[in-house]
Amino acid sequence: MLDEVARGALAPLVRQLHALQGEITALDIQILDWHRNSRTSQLLESIPGIGLMNATAFAATLGDGSAFKSGRQPAAWLGLVPRQNSTGGKTVLGRITKQGDPYLRRLLVLGATSTLRHYAGKGDEDSPSSLTGSYPWAGKLLEKKSYRLTSVALANKMARIIWAVLTSGQPYRAGYVKPVSS
Repeated sequence: MLDEVARGALAPLVRQLHALQGEITALDIQILDWHRNSRTSQLLESIPGIGLMNATAFAATLGDGSAFKSGRQPAAWLGLVPRQNSTGGKTVLGRITKQGDPYLRRLLVLGATSTLRHYAGKGDEDSPSSLTGSYPWAGKLLEKKSYRLTSVALANKMARIIWAVLTSGQPYRAGYVKPVSS
């Protein structure tokens, strides 16, 4: 048991912790209310691997996505593209650039990792290529490459999908391919 001196020293910290927990709960309620009233945020939540926090963060930051001309630009803006080193006509792709907002990049990578775990399940007897749903290519990549690299590749793809959903105003549809205009 704690003696009186230790208890007295910790009491203000405990009160502060309870106050902070109350503030966090109030902010969570505000975020949820904003999400319920934001069509953009709800559209983004239709993407596998994008939850409430990701959807609200990207809707608040990217708006309607019109700041970018293609899906590659938001991925590059978030630093989810490989760094290019070239010399003598030979191009070598390195690690991701990590430019842009680290919070949004982290949210996407965590969402991608969660999606991989959900579909591929580490404890399942099924092989990772059984990754079903929206990202079947990720299971095949997971058989050849590391888990971390596959998560970042999936985060890159998700950034492109976010842009497509924002600019089209339509919810995510697995397997949808935009018709080529002639």
